[in-house]
Amino acid sequence: MTSLLFVEHAGGAPDELSLQALSLARAFGRVEAVLVGGVEAAGRLAVSTAHVAEIPGSYAPAAWAAAVASVAARVRPEAILAAGSDRGNEVLGHLSARLDVPFAANCTAVAPGDPVTVTRQRWGGSLLEEARVHGSPALLSVAPHAVAAESAGGGAQVESFVPELSESDLAVRVVGSTEPAGGGVSLAEAKVVVSGGRGVGSAEGFAVIEELAELLGGAVGCSRVVTSAGWRPHTDQVGQTGTKVSPDLYIACGISGATQHIAGCKGAKTILAINDDPEAPILASADYAVIGNLHEIVPAISAELRRKRSA
Repeated sequence: MTSLLFVEHAGGAPDELSLQALSLARAFGRVEAVLVGGVEAAGRLAVSTAHVAEIPGSYAPAAWAAAVASVAARVRPEAILAAGSDRGNEVLGHLSARLDVPFAANCTAVAPGDPVTVTRQRWGGSLLEEARVHGSPALLSVAPHAVAAESAGGGAQVESFVPELSESDLAVRVVGSTEPAGGGVSLAEAKVVVSGGRGVGSAEGFAVIEELAELLGGAVGCSRVVTSAGWRPHTDQVGQTGTKVSPDLYIACGISGATQHIAGCKGAKTILAINDDPEAPILASADYAVIGNLHEIVPAISAELRRKRSA
């Protein structure tokens, strides 16, 4: 059996979430990959063949789906997989419409067969569903941080091609992008994330959150209510409709712990909750908790870190 994996990449390397999807693709045996651009990244994949589509311009979801479809017509895979990222899900969504087959998103396990059986996350990760995917090929995206990433070992045979595209395939495309201000550690890749919620109180209140994150070499996150209030940009939001993170340490400050937020941070190895409400739902998901005023506790942690480093 063969599977086809849509691979995202940046800086000449396959994306971490795509390498996680590669781990699940192995269930089908032989794996081939398709990338848009990225010959260097293709050569770093441990797959049999990496097909590199040459498409002018930037991201165009329908065009990228057309490229995957053209490779699938030649390879005839049992399944087509992608990372459960915004881009991976969008490309597979277009591909589903193009091929007229169903698409199962956020899978955590797969059993090849006719039909393919998958386990996938539902309701923001609070429910695991076992489902049968009727359609050929099976279209599956892999839930972020649900499986371990495979090492990019290299050895793929790289083949470049130019897909046939129509004007409508390029009607929707990215014409420019703006990097978020501040730089620093990426929220999705940070080993430590310090997040604030409604309990922070204001945009200015995030100064103590930023200070602690900087001392720990981490990134600042927040809950949805914070972005809705305009205190932080959406790029900082952790949750079902934000970024899903899997740091070694997640510190939740003044966050109640709605299901949608837990869906974004449940991949953390350790969760520390700081909250003045001993009944806050997030305490059920936390490994450690400190009950009290975050505006007293967080600065105290920062002060102790500085003292230890200067000793």
